[in-house]
Amino acid sequence: MKHLGTKELESDRLILRRFTLADAKAMYHNWASDDEVTRYLTWPSHASQDVTAEILQIWVKGYDETTTYSWAICLKSDPDHPIGSIALGINDERLEAMEIGYALGKAWWRQGFMSEAFERLIKFAFEELEINRLVGHHSVENPNSGLVMEKCGMQYEGRIRQSAFDNQGKLIDLFQYSLLASDL
Repeated sequence: MKHLGTKELESDRLILRRFTLADAKAMYHNWASDDEVTRYLTWPSHASQDVTAEILQIWVKGYDETTTYSWAICLKSDPDHPIGSIALGINDERLEAMEIGYALGKAWWRQGFMSEAFERLIKFAFEELEINRLVGHHSVENPNSGLVMEKCGMQYEGRIRQSAFDNQGKLIDLFQYSLLASDL
């Protein structure tokens, strides 16, 4: 696996770029403060734009590392206004495995934007980072996330019981999906 850090990526309708501190307002209003968006995530809705700004400071500083992979999802028609986020984390360096996570403002749900961003990240991860395995998880109560993973070619691997906490601190089961280099 090669580490290249967060590079700007494009798809037909989207630009995936590094976050900046100036993104706090859009991130807070478009998804981070929305209880419906964060309902199945592991972190709670942000109580204020200051919380979002603090998170962004950490993320922006993380770009100094070539092992940081965190993108703002932006429409090409408005590249300064993020509508969501998508990230890769190192799942297991030895297995050349990474894990994907994402969130999208509900105004952009069911329009194919997350699948488009996800597919672009798959291409980057397998072709440029040369990973062997991509893993994704979602709460068993959030089947729409699983539909995105399946649409992007990931295969369902099973239910992992009591393997995470939701954003209220409740122990939950996750469904796990994966995609291998040999699947492509």
